[in-house]
Amino acid sequence: MRLRPLVSIIMPSYNSSKTIRRSIDSIIAQSYDNWELLVTDDKSSDDTLSLLKNYAEMDERIKVFVLNENGGAGVARNNSIYHASGRYIAFLDSDDEWHPKKLQKQIKFMLDNKYALTYTAYRKIDGNNNLKGSIYPPMRTCYSDLLKSNVIGCLTAIYDTELLGKIYMPVIRKRQDMALWLLILEKIDYAWCLNDVLAYYREGHESLSSNKLKILKSQWGFYRDYLKYSLFKSAYYFSFYLVKAYKKHNKTK
Repeated sequence: MRLRPLVSIIMPSYNSSKTIRRSIDSIIAQSYDNWELLVTDDKSSDDTLSLLKNYAEMDERIKVFVLNENGGAGVARNNSIYHASGRYIAFLDSDDEWHPKKLQKQIKFMLDNKYALTYTAYRKIDGNNNLKGSIYPPMRTCYSDLLKSNVIGCLTAIYDTELLGKIYMPVIRKRQDMALWLLILEKIDYAWCLNDVLAYYREGHESLSSNKLKILKSQWGFYRDYLKYSLFKSAYYFSFYLVKAYKKHNKTK
């Protein structure tokens, strides 16, 4: 029986006391137990930090870091990546959750196929923890496809540092995850999907992702300001993004 490689789980937190217990409990409940959770708190003003310290005292696999000033989710994630010791880097935000067999299934999928970056299907949940529709991404995606639609849910993604090295998120306030996947897809041909629902994305709460207009504005800004695309090129990819986003968020299986 081969040894299970260590998985480093990257979690940013900011005023997350209402949801972070469920997020961390879903990690502790994993059937795959060789993990470390690295939570970087982005200067929370509620009791998030005290909750985190309690978890760290109960489980030595949980490590807590605190930023000196609020820098955004990308900065917090990068701090955790810097301190990560695992072969695999996985992501879970402090308001999302995992299926108990998420790591077990996905790491096997990666090891068996020697995949460098993978993602899974996921299901939406509302603020009252009611299950909503499921999102089933395409079975693979490449750089040009991802530009048209960020099909890789951050809460589902895992990459292999043995194949890629450590890769950090660009320090931008929005769309850091999409920027990271693009950096990785510059090095490999495809990211691959394990098409099982293995994560739960919380919507309808107070966050950037709960405001569709903000999403559209940030996506346009991503093309124009981060990627430095021309007006025509930005409009080309943004048109695909609009159509695919509508289909994705209005499709229930």
